[in-house]
Amino acid sequence: MRILLVFCVIICSSLVLSEHLESDQDILIPEDWTRVGRIAPTEKLELTFALRQQNVDQLEHLLLQVSDPESAQYGKHLTLEEVTALVRPSQLTQKVVHHWLQSHGVTDCQTILTQDFLQCTMSTQVAEALLPGIEFHRYVRDGISLVRSSSAYQVHEDVLQHLDFVGGVHRFPPKGQDLNEVLTKRRQSGAKFHLGNTPATLRSRYNLTAADVGSAQNNSQAVAQFLEQFYHPADLAEFMMLFGRGFQHLSKIDRVVGVQGAGKAGLEASLDVEYIMSTGANIPTWVFTNPGDSGAGCRHLTKGENSFRPSFPASSPYVTTVGGTSFKNPFKVTYEVTDYISGGGFSNVFKMPDYQVGAVEGYLKSVSGLPPKTYFNTSGRAYPDIAALSDNYWVVTDRVPIPWVSGTSASTPVVGGILSLINDRRFLKGLPSLGFLNPRLYQLQGQGLFDVTDGCHLSCLDEQVQGQGFCAAPSWDPVTGWGTPNYPALLAALVLEK
Repeated sequence: MRILLVFCVIICSSLVLSEHLESDQDILIPEDWTRVGRIAPTEKLELTFALRQQNVDQLEHLLLQVSDPESAQYGKHLTLEEVTALVRPSQLTQKVVHHWLQSHGVTDCQTILTQDFLQCTMSTQVAEALLPGIEFHRYVRDGISLVRSSSAYQVHEDVLQHLDFVGGVHRFPPKGQDLNEVLTKRRQSGAKFHLGNTPATLRSRYNLTAADVGSAQNNSQAVAQFLEQFYHPADLAEFMMLFGRGFQHLSKIDRVVGVQGAGKAGLEASLDVEYIMSTGANIPTWVFTNPGDSGAGCRHLTKGENSFRPSFPASSPYVTTVGGTSFKNPFKVTYEVTDYISGGGFSNVFKMPDYQVGAVEGYLKSVSGLPPKTYFNTSGRAYPDIAALSDNYWVVTDRVPIPWVSGTSASTPVVGGILSLINDRRFLKGLPSLGFLNPRLYQLQGQGLFDVTDGCHLSCLDEQVQGQGFCAAPSWDPVTGWGTPNYPALLAALVLEK
């Protein structure tokens, strides 16, 4: 009996040694990735451990205070050092996680100022021992090789409360636009000839004059590249030579943070850099080495049952998300309608923030013909917040001017550049930067923006919704947000405030 009891204690305790850290681990392998096979136990991997932060609720409260013009704290942004002091993981958390890693022989780790991320290098054998349940395989797509696991991971119960997630285990990078695919799809679509969008077109539509360029000494803007793509300095110089003659501009990146890859330039990377620097013209730009373009998205639940699939980080309540539009008449700089690929919808993770409740409830109550409520979460963070033209851009990549490039990766840098110009004017008046825009944007209720009221975006191809997601409507909608920028009016609304 004593032997049986001891045996039971050993077995039962081993069953609770580890638990799932993330309840919704995405273990699906995208169809365009091909599994090559298991990797060797000695092959090196790099994993990122997210240590649990402190005072997250307090940080959110401060963020909303400094972002709300009605608050006495408006514009009093925290420094990085102040944020670090607030959210840095506790000494206990750091000690427990470091001890756990070191007990497995993991010592090659790097961290950042806030100490909430550890990036560690280890062998596959050690990684699989650290995270029971995983099994690493190599996957390839278009010449790119990636190591991932198709099974869920667990962590030891001792560190469970000290970690938020482990990166580098699941999730595959989205596929950026490929030049050959862009040209092939355009030919197959049979679409009418389009003159294309250039900096001149955009500046005309959004009422930017040649004088609307940056001049403040302490201003800058940045692009972050997450698709393992790189811009090429020669492409930027040629783009500005071809399309930047009507306004003062810069033709070089001010600083690259990270490693700039060799080889061919990426189409998405070129697009981002060229258009943030032509709308936010003459403003120093950094590159850090974008909502999605899938409409409402579609998640297949069971046979014949679907729901919309919101994208991240577009659905985060802490970012300003940009939707997409196109010209109603492709031959004129005229009013805009919804671009059918514009991302938008309602988060299944984040609750609806207070700053947008009135606008979203107004849309849900006033619009007829909404998709069935089983397809989306009416209480979730709704997006986008704003929009801009997103189709048929001219881009220079690998020294070649390319037409017909589309997506919200085009509209996002355009809006980013316009906001950089507004910050520029604020600095010249001695005002702080806009910071987190959303609370102020929703208070404006469309002031300074062109309302987009026509068109719908894509969703699930099934009998119930038949490929149609949400549709544009007066005021805010989950396709184009509050609309597209009218620069002089938006400038007045965001600079002439207190």
